[in-house]
Amino acid sequence: MLKVLPRILVALLLFGFLGSQALAANGLAIDPQTCIDCHEDVVSAETFANSVHGQNACTSCHVEITSVDAHMMGEIEVKPVNCVRCHKKETAEHYASVHMLNDIGCSACHYDIHEHNYWEGDKRIATSKCAECHFDVHETFEASIHGQALEAGNMDSAACFDCHGLHEIKPLGDPSSHDNREFHTRVCLDCHNDQEMMSRNGVNTVAVDTYMDSYHGKNYRLGYPELVAGCADCHTSHAVLPAENPDSSVHPDHLVETCANCHENATPLFTKFYSHGSYHDAENYPILYWTFMAMTGLLVTTFAVFWLHTLLWMFRGFVENREKKAALIRGDHVHHIPDAHKIYRRFTRRHIFLHLLVIISFLILSLTGLPLKFADQAWARIMMDWYGGAPVAAALHRLGAVITFVYFGAAMVMSVQFLFVRQDIPGNPIQRLFGPDSLFPNLRDVRDIAGMFRWFLFLGPKPTFERWTYWEKFDFLAVFWGMFAIGGSGLMLWFPEFFGTFLPGWMFNVATIVHSDEALLATGFIFTVHFFNTHGRPEKFPMDFVIFNGEINKEEFLEERADQWRRYEELGITEQFVKPKPSGVVYDFILKAFGFSAVFIGITLVILMVYAFMHGSGH
Repeated sequence: MLKVLPRILVALLLFGFLGSQALAANGLAIDPQTCIDCHEDVVSAETFANSVHGQNACTSCHVEITSVDAHMMGEIEVKPVNCVRCHKKETAEHYASVHMLNDIGCSACHYDIHEHNYWEGDKRIATSKCAECHFDVHETFEASIHGQALEAGNMDSAACFDCHGLHEIKPLGDPSSHDNREFHTRVCLDCHNDQEMMSRNGVNTVAVDTYMDSYHGKNYRLGYPELVAGCADCHTSHAVLPAENPDSSVHPDHLVETCANCHENATPLFTKFYSHGSYHDAENYPILYWTFMAMTGLLVTTFAVFWLHTLLWMFRGFVENREKKAALIRGDHVHHIPDAHKIYRRFTRRHIFLHLLVIISFLILSLTGLPLKFADQAWARIMMDWYGGAPVAAALHRLGAVITFVYFGAAMVMSVQFLFVRQDIPGNPIQRLFGPDSLFPNLRDVRDIAGMFRWFLFLGPKPTFERWTYWEKFDFLAVFWGMFAIGGSGLMLWFPEFFGTFLPGWMFNVATIVHSDEALLATGFIFTVHFFNTHGRPEKFPMDFVIFNGEINKEEFLEERADQWRRYEELGITEQFVKPKPSGVVYDFILKAFGFSAVFIGITLVILMVYAFMHGSGH
């Protein structure tokens, strides 16, 4: 005690001097020692001097006490301390907190106000405060990987306030509300998206990337976390443990139960889904890696071949148009075609109707699917909000899928009729399949492709075609491949619980890659290559209207499909395809407006896709 006494006296002298100086400056010359003489049961001079408030006088907080005598006589009412005078930011945050709503003031946590010391970044001090009231939650947290790391002194590990805040602790509210569901993921991303922090702690950041690439993460990015699972739904909020820990919610023994919180009919097969499987990781996820590589190869090869085809055709068609114009200027006589503007039927009403279904469904699927694929883009969120939200977009997407299955079914029926039923097509099924009226490729298409490239390179005349060109056959057959790739994978993602009863969950990872990349291939191809082949090529720009009214005049017939015309002439059936009169004005106006709108939408989506890729958007 004798050894401590000198230090106490020094502290008292220092405290008295500093305090009296501060008070004198404010006209409140009440020596703090005077207060301590009476209130030594509250705090000692040394303890207070060493606290965070040690540089303040007692009356810095108890401002109403302006006279010691009046105070001692009970003439001054001692009021609760108003912390906002110094702690404005903290008070403002607390005012908006759940603690304030439940009448929990500053002193409920800072009850040691006279001896309070700086926490100096030690999260354990703040966490211990929370534990005084939230002891049940804290007990769970202590056993978690976060709690254990924190107790071991790792200040990078998550503490209570890292998720909930120090003073602005907002109520979680309705568990299914937007704010609550967003909170379940956002607070996890705050740390796990910090590359530097995760690196120094040996934590793989792939969890964030793979989550954001998933259907769940994309909906979170688009602003609809209430529709999908967040981080805490799988890993829990406080009992976060490594997957190998038997008590972990993501341990193999508990996965069915965890998944069943959202997917009621989850099975052990269903839980084979790679929640954080990366298609860039060939070592750990070879199936995903090679699926991604195969789809990327298909996408790059297809675009490389057909964009080259488009560019060559664009230039050659431009030159050809210039040559025709020059010939007219010279006065060269153009071969006269009798009845050049006589109209013939190329497509029936059934063909037109099915093509309209194709356009409508494709636009619906593209408009609702691309925002999900490029969920990190600002335009994607704007589009999704414009639809009325992700649930509306999902319903529209599935409507587009249903329409797709309808026209595909109709195409299958028509194919069967073509091969086995129709009487106006000569030959047996094999002859019909490879005949001139069939959309199935044959050797003639190889010759036509070679002829077109010779024409592109100014090495020969432009080929004359039969009823179907090789690019039209490619478009038709692409529907079959698309139905297998996009339709099959789409059904799996639409009904995961059903398919999860007999397929391993990692098949959904494969389906996601296939559906995403094949959809990108389809939209990019249709809105660039197909639009050019049908509408953008110099011979037809700005639009070939034949698919909407089914009409083609004789001059176009001879120029585009001379071999088909010659075959019809030899068979004597050309007059069977004559249309007595063209389609009506109102019909043409409505369908042309629709057609131009579809082209405009398609080109706009191509621009948005290019923008997304230029700004680093992924799956």
